[in-house]
Amino acid sequence: MPRQALPTLDEAAGFSPAQVVELALDRATLARDVGQLQQKIAGLEHQVDWFRRQIFGQKSEKRSVLAPAEQMSLGELLSLAQTGTPPDAPERSVAAHSRKNSPKAPDAKAESVSFFDEARVPIEVIELASPEVAGLTPEQYEIIGTKESFRLAQRPGSYVVIKYVRPIVKRVATQLISCPAAPVGVIEGSRADVSFVAGLLLDKMAYHLPFHRVHQRLLDAGFR
Repeated sequence: MPRQALPTLDEAAGFSPAQVVELALDRATLARDVGQLQQKIAGLEHQVDWFRRQIFGQKSEKRSVLAPAEQMSLGELLSLAQTGTPPDAPERSVAAHSRKNSPKAPDAKAESVSFFDEARVPIEVIELASPEVAGLTPEQYEIIGTKESFRLAQRPGSYVVIKYVRPIVKRVATQLISCPAAPVGVIEGSRADVSFVAGLLLDKMAYHLPFHRVHQRLLDAGFR
């Protein structure tokens, strides 16, 4: 719409009532169009900000923001990359010497500290034989205690197959053959146990594991 110039006072004094009403309607229409354009611009700016965050925004977990005094300027970063040493680093001379690295023995006390919930985590116990008593009879030595060390291990698959064995019984007196019915599954016609369905939902909803990766994990575990 072409912009109309505002009338002067002399021109406005000569307007008829119909011209005044028409001018007021034009101004109202112009104000409405301006409001609609402002809303459209605000919506477009919101979309641009969203796309900018998706392309240039931070994708990893939230990081703690350093204080301005702890941050380095761009010039300090460039000087650090060129020289390999921080700027204004104090220098001191050290006498030349050599020293052997003494191997540190593992802390047995730290290895015996439990770092898991024994009520929830399955434990596989492996008893180690002592080479000092190899070849001796049980009467020649005495076990006075044990020490425990824990290691976090992983099996190839965390799935298990439940095998239900149902006996087929034939009564001698009546010659009737009977067999107990198979357990009813949580989903009719499915081989999935309720524990597998619950674990599948947890992998999908809590750990955001896609279904095709669950399928790949089943294949790697030996399921067809």
